[in-house]
Amino acid sequence: MQYIRTGLILCTENYDECVEFYSIVLELPILYALDNAHSKLTCCDMGGNNYLMIETEGSASAVAKSLEQSPVCLRFNVDDIEKSAAELQGKGVNVKLRKEVWGMVVDFVDPDGNRCALRDETTF
Repeated sequence: MQYIRTGLILCTENYDECVEFYSIVLELPILYALDNAHSKLTCCDMGGNNYLMIETEGSASAVAKSLEQSPVCLRFNVDDIEKSAAELQGKGVNVKLRKEVWGMVVDFVDPDGNRCALRDETTF
C-alpha cells in the first residue's frame, strides 16, 4: 500500500473557534472549506502531505480533555521551541513548557479542550 496523503479528522463543538485557532493562531494554511447541506468542515495543511480536517459534531471541554475523553494529542515539531512558545503566549494561548529526557515539549489546548503540543525538532 502506498499512501498519497495522511490526515486527521478533528470533530469539534466550537467549530468556528477551532478553525480560527488552527488557521490563525497556529498558522496552518486553509486548503479548502465546505459548508452545505451535507458537510461543514475546514481542511488545513499540516505540511508535506498531511492535513487536519476540522468538522462539527464533537464535544468540548472547558479544560484539557483527559486521556479517557480523548487519547490523542496533536503535536507540531518546531525548530525553536522557546520562541514558538513565546509566540503562542503572545497570541493568548496558555502554554506549559516541559523538559523530558528525550527533549522539550510545550503543552496547550485548543478551544474544545483537545490536547496539543509543540516538540523540539532538533532532539526528535
